[in-house]
Amino acid sequence: MAAGSASVFYEIALLVLLAAGVGFVGLLLRQPLVVAFIAVGVLAGPDVLGLVTSVDFIETLSQISIAVLLFLVGLKLDVSLVRNLGKVALATGLGQVTFTAFFGFLICLALGIAPLASLYISVALTFSSTIIIVKLLSDKQEIGALHGKIALGFLIVQDIFVVLAMVTLSAVGVGLGEDTGGFWDVAQVFLGGVAMVGAVILFIRYLANPLLAQVARSPELMVIFAVGWAASLAALGDALGFGKELGGLLAGVSLASTEFREAISSRLASLRDFLLLFFFIDLGAALQLTTLGDQIGPAIVLSLFVLIGNPLIVLAIMGYMGYRKRTGFLAGLTVAQISEFSLIFMAMGISIGHVGGEAMGLVTLVGLVTIALSVYMITWSHKLYQICEPWLGIFERGHAHREANDTNGAAEPRGHDFVIFGLGRYGCRIGSRLRAQGYRVLGIDFDPEALVNWRRMGMDTMYGDATDPEFVAHMDLTGVQAVVSAVPRDRAALTEADPQLALLHGLRSANYQGRVVLSVQKSSEAEELLQQGASVVLMPFDDAADHAVRQLTAKDEVVPA
Repeated sequence: MAAGSASVFYEIALLVLLAAGVGFVGLLLRQPLVVAFIAVGVLAGPDVLGLVTSVDFIETLSQISIAVLLFLVGLKLDVSLVRNLGKVALATGLGQVTFTAFFGFLICLALGIAPLASLYISVALTFSSTIIIVKLLSDKQEIGALHGKIALGFLIVQDIFVVLAMVTLSAVGVGLGEDTGGFWDVAQVFLGGVAMVGAVILFIRYLANPLLAQVARSPELMVIFAVGWAASLAALGDALGFGKELGGLLAGVSLASTEFREAISSRLASLRDFLLLFFFIDLGAALQLTTLGDQIGPAIVLSLFVLIGNPLIVLAIMGYMGYRKRTGFLAGLTVAQISEFSLIFMAMGISIGHVGGEAMGLVTLVGLVTIALSVYMITWSHKLYQICEPWLGIFERGHAHREANDTNGAAEPRGHDFVIFGLGRYGCRIGSRLRAQGYRVLGIDFDPEALVNWRRMGMDTMYGDATDPEFVAHMDLTGVQAVVSAVPRDRAALTEADPQLALLHGLRSANYQGRVVLSVQKSSEAEELLQQGASVVLMPFDDAADHAVRQLTAKDEVVPA
């Protein structure tokens, strides 16, 4: 037993090291981790290095990764957010999904693929990678641009479609299961699902916010709770017969309406990436390279359809709705790839017995090609538009009325002028004085009580942590004049990251160009932060003492405050 455990440990260590090496090569090539992970799965598989021997253990980690991934998808499906989806995002998302699936199905049939497998492949081609798109648009500071907002909107529509597709697959799987005893067994699963959904609705209504408010007092405990909650509901969903995937999804939906969802999502991002490695290793171990050679031709055809056809579909829909060809082109490029959900969807089809390894291999090849190339297409989108612009006139109306209304009509609500991390006494007083001068201020803290106090002052809040680089990197800082940190910097009390340096580095990663104002207790710390790139360093005690001295030594009579 000990020898077996040791061999599993050595195997995992070797696989993670291989992933780090391949990931570094991908970083040099400006590729996302998804491409590196697929490559690691193929390399570690039996047809190349043959590193995977602990199949059961890796398969278990793979299943956990899917539950966590769907939990994070569920976190984005806030009922109010879905209700407020714009007509443009809804129409573009539904149109892109419908036309991609329809034309993809016809292309697959023309390539000689069986109808059922063609249906699966065509649906898999409709999913785009939210992770990759958000990362690339954030790096280019285009999340707040019109095409960025539209892209994020129809990505939410795609996520909803992913949910519906997987619900349908799970229902089909229940009906076709080998150990299904007939109508009564299916009815039991249906009733169990209804009961679980009802319990989740009650949890959202009465328990989610008060429970998370208590758990969130410790950011570390909140992460543990989130993982435990996702795994528990995934296990319950599996026990009831409708799958771990939907159980994990419901766990995310149950927390999506709370103010802590962004913090949970950002803190679980690294865990998601680590666990997804084992999904792709499990996938690669099941692929046979000898059969992939026969799929190269169809993979090239379908890749061209995704890389060219998907953007043209979005461009045509947005042009018809009254947007300029430039906006439609830039938004359309974001769907020029398939996502990790495409592979998960195909894996579910294999487990039900609808498709075989050949279809999975084909979709995997399409994923490798489209993800790798779309990264460069989105990165160089403006150069690409200049090249293609002479041929895009047919996708633009004579008067782009929709875009004129969006940009020149009723102004959108003004964003925040200042963002303050740390809502203690110092942060609250800075915020209240800025607000008194007419500025809009957003306060961020990981202490729920501090957020409640800030709201009582009538100001906007967000639950978050200055030391979490993922949270900082995904904030919308468009129009923000300065980010202020009033988080105490006590080196002796720090157990993890220095909050001031962590915030500074996080803002730098997000390409934030505004001022960064940090607070310290000692003048020696101020020099260090200024050298690191801080715009202004506040020293509360020194600043207060300087103000007191000016008051005491003023020639005029000192007026009591």
